[in-house]
Amino acid sequence: MASANRLNDRIALITGASRGIGAAVAKRFAAEGAYLVLTARTVGGLEEVDDAIKEISGRRATLAPLDITDGHAIDQLGGALHERFGRLDILIGNAGSLGELSPIGHIEPEVWDTTFAINSTANYRLIRSMDPLLRLSEAGRAIFVTTGAVRNLNPYWAAYAASKAALEAMVNIYAAEVAHTNVRANLVDPGGQRTAMRTKAFPGEDPETLPNPDEMTNIFIDLSESSSNINGKLFKSYK
Repeated sequence: MASANRLNDRIALITGASRGIGAAVAKRFAAEGAYLVLTARTVGGLEEVDDAIKEISGRRATLAPLDITDGHAIDQLGGALHERFGRLDILIGNAGSLGELSPIGHIEPEVWDTTFAINSTANYRLIRSMDPLLRLSEAGRAIFVTTGAVRNLNPYWAAYAASKAALEAMVNIYAAEVAHTNVRANLVDPGGQRTAMRTKAFPGEDPETLPNPDEMTNIFIDLSESSSNINGKLFKSYK
């Protein structure tokens, strides 16, 4: 994998890094020289990604298995990163949940609450814990993964779309709050990718007709570079 070392020795935390978009971004970041801290619930998946990173960069990532809805665990991770590195250069808020595709009145309250807990509240907790570390970087960069469902407003997608709409509002406000600091915050809509979440949403779709997440990592590199000054924008990684 070719590398221009565009993220050389920058410390990056990626959530939902055990598969799909998170794993693809982690491997691309490794190729660009970043030091990685990876979180997900699935230990085995994290270890597989770490093995790939070792092959790419010659060094291991720091693995932090956790439930992204556990705010206390996120706070502990922030404290550990401060103690070990003294800063965080890049935060990728990728972990997400589709919830259930169902008429609004048929969605169980537990499903609604869990979808918001993963897609919205967990990212609030990440910002709350990691913002001080991003400010300690000479160029802190935060990128959060959203969805076109926010704008498409298709029937049955209420839990996913509403939780991601809340995420977008929060990130845009955060971007406004850090506009006069060294931190920049943006959103990426990856579109339809060959992921487990896409298969759950469209079970009859041929995954071979979709792009592989490895093909859409450029935008994450562009926004994570210390030279990037873009703030408060939404980017689509597709046409």
